[in-house]
Amino acid sequence: MKNKFMKSALKCAQKAFDDGEVPIGAVVVLDGKVIARGHNRRTKKQIATAHAEIEAIEKACKKLKSWRIPECEIYVTLEPCPMCMGAILNARIKKVYYGAPEGKGRSLTKEIAEANLLNHTVEVEGGVMESECAGILTKFFSEMRERTKKQ
Repeated sequence: MKNKFMKSALKCAQKAFDDGEVPIGAVVVLDGKVIARGHNRRTKKQIATAHAEIEAIEKACKKLKSWRIPECEIYVTLEPCPMCMGAILNARIKKVYYGAPEGKGRSLTKEIAEANLLNHTVEVEGGVMESECAGILTKFFSEMRERTKKQ
């Protein structure tokens, strides 16, 4: 099941890629069904918080008519940043699955997840379809560097 949902998140990442955005995708799952999808839109919207996770969480909250979605899980192609982990905690999501680890800087995902902030902890599992999730990011940045060289 994990791969099925991560494949859905990868489809969202591909949409971001096609739009020229950093290809990160996220899906929120409830009772074995995808209920919300999101992908990066920071460049298009010129909004710092337009991350895939935030978009997916907002859609899930609207669909369920609640800011608390504790029965939900989220699948993300790249390890969530601290801002997105804060949103995940605020929404009371029960588990995060991510594909590729954050390669730059120190990851705070586990520390944030286990810190009992907001009287909530969240389970985290990384490495789901890691090579596929890392691959789309590698391809995006390689192509971006090639375009930059040609200019």
